[in-house]
Amino acid sequence: MRIVVLGIGNILLSDEGVGVRVVEKLEAEYIVPPEVEIIDGGTCGMEMLDQLEDLDGLIVVDCVRHGQPPATPILLRGDQVPVFFKTKLSPHQISLSDVLASLELTDTAPKTTVIIGIQPASMSLGMELTPEVAARVPELLATTIAELKALGITVEARS
Repeated sequence: MRIVVLGIGNILLSDEGVGVRVVEKLEAEYIVPPEVEIIDGGTCGMEMLDQLEDLDGLIVVDCVRHGQPPATPILLRGDQVPVFFKTKLSPHQISLSDVLASLELTDTAPKTTVIIGIQPASMSLGMELTPEVAARVPELLATTIAELKALGITVEARS
């Protein structure tokens, strides 16, 4: 089994960096088994192609503009994931869409893909998350852990 938890975002644009912050917290606070790779994808695109080939599961954490009130968590899976790419909900969506499309074309797409997101309160210049979004980071982390568990993966809290 091979699973990637991918946090994407630009940490210089406040809430835009939430995906990176969640995976940093996952890595700092939990021990994951070797079949799980945690990737800080930042604002990467096609250069991630090799790392995302032939996965059993891909969990993407990112800020997502979904027309909801600020700091509203968003969870997309299954048939909802392609819909995510029909409307530009995240600044990284185009490059992630290109990567996933390339993987589909080469028959190496992840077996399952989940998007864990949150409606940003601000995407202005600044390295800190807004208080509203920062307060939801533990919830996004718990959702990420629950999605890993759904894939049969147990993580251990660091002592």
